[in-house]
Amino acid sequence: MQTEKLYYRDSHMFEFTARVLECRESPKGPAIILDRTAFFPEGGGQPADTGSLGVAKVLDVQEKAGEILHYCDRPLKPGETVEGRLDAEQRLTRMQNHSGEHVVSGLAHKLYGCENVGFHMGEDFVTIDFDRELSREQLLEIETLANRAVREDLPVLCSFPEPEELKSLEYRSKLELTENVRIVEIPATDRCACCAPHVKHTGEIGLIKVLDWERHRGGVRLNLACGMLALKDYRTKQENISAISQALSAKRHETAAAVERLLREQQRSKERIAALSLELAGHMAAAREYTEGNICIFDNVLDEVALRELVNLLMEKCQGIAAAFSGDDERGYRYIMGSRNVDLKARAKELNALIEGRGGGKPRMIQGSACASARTIASALEKDFR
Repeated sequence: MQTEKLYYRDSHMFEFTARVLECRESPKGPAIILDRTAFFPEGGGQPADTGSLGVAKVLDVQEKAGEILHYCDRPLKPGETVEGRLDAEQRLTRMQNHSGEHVVSGLAHKLYGCENVGFHMGEDFVTIDFDRELSREQLLEIETLANRAVREDLPVLCSFPEPEELKSLEYRSKLELTENVRIVEIPATDRCACCAPHVKHTGEIGLIKVLDWERHRGGVRLNLACGMLALKDYRTKQENISAISQALSAKRHETAAAVERLLREQQRSKERIAALSLELAGHMAAAREYTEGNICIFDNVLDEVALRELVNLLMEKCQGIAAAFSGDDERGYRYIMGSRNVDLKARAKELNALIEGRGGGKPRMIQGSACASARTIASALEKDFR
């Protein structure tokens, strides 16, 4: 006996009663078969509904070999009548986004001949892959027309045409279909083969918003949010913009310009700091006395370029190794070592062993990281490596 698919009779049926026909053991837990169900099994890019059957939680629903299996957290007794309850908010949100995807895909096909070659429904948005590239202007046009279709509150018509009628219909489909084909049609917008539940009118979809897009395999991949997910996305972005607005003391619609100004100021500051860092490196090197041995310096002020320049300058102030370390005992150190007389590439393994480090480079200069303490490092650099 086949399970009656109540979700095709009424996509807004969130409560129903049914008789348990069978309860099977499976690796996913008890699999319940009912005489009728409003739970939609995963299909058409839409995840399965969840909810409850009496005292049992419905964790997943799949259709296999014509049977609809409700995977639950506990078994149910065959023959008993149970009350089914869907997670209505979950179903409504998914229908909003799936129907919204049909509107967008239908318009992309109608206007630009795009075929939908990929569709994934996530928790926060849906992803659509089209086989043709679309410009920003074209995507915004599709988005605008999609929201007009919502405003017009068009009917969403679902039917199972007879095979002869189906032959004469033009509709979108990823597969060649011949029988038991369910057609979802939105007048003047889309006609597509689809097995999933949908809203009854486009007005139920709410806002349709293209979040972002990118080139993908010769076409375009876009992320879309509709209805409550679009509201959630808008709230998140509004909260972020408000926080940025307050931090920069700028009006919310002027935050982009304020961030650009901040980045320019930051770049000028970085350039100024880099120049001062190099100047400081020169003064630090000039203040060092010449030595026959090594020079070891710990510094957390100079940037990496200036630290390298300091080592270059200190190489002229010693016969051994000029070494500069940046960091601390807790997080470790980054180092740069240079020498005119010691083949550092050849001695790198020995040096790293002494300072619990790793790194390498060229005969005149090596760099890397060290885990030893400053005291251990300083003691190690007292050795004559020539």
